[in-house]
Amino acid sequence: MSLTPEQKATVASWVEAGDNLSAVQKKLADQFKVNLTYRDVRFLVDDLELALKDPAPKVDTTDVSKATPAPKAPEKKGLPDQAKEEPGFGNDAPADAEAASLDEAALAEPAGGSVKVEVDKVTLLPGALASGSVTFGDGVTAKWIIDQQGRPGFTEVSKPGYRPSPDDGQAFMMELSAQLQRRGY
Repeated sequence: MSLTPEQKATVASWVEAGDNLSAVQKKLADQFKVNLTYRDVRFLVDDLELALKDPAPKVDTTDVSKATPAPKAPEKKGLPDQAKEEPGFGNDAPADAEAASLDEAALAEPAGGSVKVEVDKVTLLPGALASGSVTFGDGVTAKWIIDQQGRPGFTEVSKPGYRPSPDDGQAFMMELSAQLQRRGY
């Protein structure tokens, strides 16, 4: 199907205004009742020797010094951060400012020598990605699991109704994180 010179001039004005091929295709159908495929619209624009405007400028990928840094991905919460939010670790968790003041050396060494975490070699619990046992500083033992959404929880606690202290809770989460990272989780 061929367009009249007036229609071609109108298409040229749309392209000059910055319309993309989809917009030109829709306007042709709406205003001129001319139904063209996307490919036919592409050929029409090429035949009219029109240049589509790029919505974003092309980046020269050969020169890395001109590259803009990638946007920073939102931070995922790690297991130590989840310890502050999980129920059962007390409501008096340290504030963000206090947590931020922890130095990296403290995070690098195994968390509190008073909390011992063991990871099972085989996890047999339904719905658990990982499991193991923990002994808290006050001697209370428990079995722990990580569910399919990455949330930690306890299945068997030697003292009914027990809640670890905030320090033990945080030490547990840090040691658990370290143990799981060593095993490739």
